[in-house]
Amino acid sequence: MTRTALFDAIRPFAPDKRFTPDHVAAIDALADAFGMGRVGNGNALSKAVALIREFEGCKLTAYPDPGSGGDPWTIGWGATGAGISKGVVWTQAQADARLLMDVATFANAVTKLVGDALTTDNQSAAMTSLAYNVGVANFGSSTLLRKHKAGDYAGAAAEFARWNKASGKVMAGLTRRRAAEAALYQVKA
Repeated sequence: MTRTALFDAIRPFAPDKRFTPDHVAAIDALADAFGMGRVGNGNALSKAVALIREFEGCKLTAYPDPGSGGDPWTIGWGATGAGISKGVVWTQAQADARLLMDVATFANAVTKLVGDALTTDNQSAAMTSLAYNVGVANFGSSTLLRKHKAGDYAGAAAEFARWNKASGKVMAGLTRRRAAEAALYQVKA
């Protein structure tokens, strides 16, 4: 994802669909904080967004969690939380903007949990995708994170496969997603 795409996704939420200089500075600061280059798209945040988009899919009408058949209600690219309930409908622009904001939040949480452990963009993107799906608390207490911080990258990569269940049941989609995350985690770049 480029900065232009980020600005385009957020623009519908700006007053009169126009950014003030303060808006531009805030969005640029957020993009800078997460390593979103001013040119190109080879950074951790854009890779995490792409991976999440591939596996979450996008639905513009709220639906019950597929794993539990109920809570939490979900919309867009897997968004949950306050204001998301039965009957809620979003536009594509709302779904895209929420994804960018949520992924930035999860990436920040992953960065804090990883601390000063050596981490590549690909590792960060893979762990952000996992945290987006399983939650920051679960990721924070995971063996995967512990192994990553200890420098056991092969061991950490193997841990992705353990996160393929919903309500105790193995899910084919989660198995594919974890394999993709583990593959990205292991890419040396």
